[in-house]
Amino acid sequence: MEGEAMAPLRRNYAPEDLQVLQKRTGMEGSVAVQAHQSLEETRWLLELSREHPLIRGVVGWVDLRSPRVEEDLERLSQHPDLVGVRHVIQDEPEDRFMMGPAFLEGLGKLHRHGLAYDLLLHPRHLPVAVELVERFPEQRFVLDHLAKPFIRQGALSPWYRDLARLASHPQVFCKLSGMVTEAHWGQWRERDFRPYLDIAWDAFGEDRLMFGSDWPVCLLSASYPQVVDLVESFLENRPRAVRDKVMGGNALAFYGIEA
Repeated sequence: MEGEAMAPLRRNYAPEDLQVLQKRTGMEGSVAVQAHQSLEETRWLLELSREHPLIRGVVGWVDLRSPRVEEDLERLSQHPDLVGVRHVIQDEPEDRFMMGPAFLEGLGKLHRHGLAYDLLLHPRHLPVAVELVERFPEQRFVLDHLAKPFIRQGALSPWYRDLARLASHPQVFCKLSGMVTEAHWGQWRERDFRPYLDIAWDAFGEDRLMFGSDWPVCLLSASYPQVVDLVESFLENRPRAVRDKVMGGNALAFYGIEA
């Protein structure tokens, strides 16, 4: 059954596939975010961004623990579409991986290159993330997927308290993304997400929340239009200016992308 459920990801997806979906939903561009931790993939994503205008920016991977990290950042940041860096912290066996001396030293170099850092975490990592952002008050951070709360179980604690602590740091933003794969795949209801969206809204507010599709991973549980509609429905009673910020404007501002 697991193999069957993972079938949507057992094929290649191209920018052309996303472009069709974005036209249907009124979206005009995307930030491509790394999946494989290699410089080769980062260079490939940057090459795609040259060829496809819908890719407005790239969050790539750089080995922040490498003795060559400064050289790698210098070379890659010459490409104007590189807007950030991410490491798949959620897969590291050590929960305090981010507090390793070499990782901290490498992360400290991002600010001078104008690069943001995406936090890809599980709820148990949030206290460590608070420690991390306290060390780097000038560094821009964004929390991916709300740190993947336990939506399937309907659990809020201690996630909501740790999220609020992280949000108390003004340089930290949050992506409204990745929720559908934390719910029962293909069997969720819109109301399942409302408590988590309300908590994120109270913690980060209209200026530090941004929509994220998590496409194509979202296809395990929902279509691209369904993911867009989920966040747009949450925002529907708010002013148009607020909706525009969350659905695109805040991401442009955070990543330093021209409108």
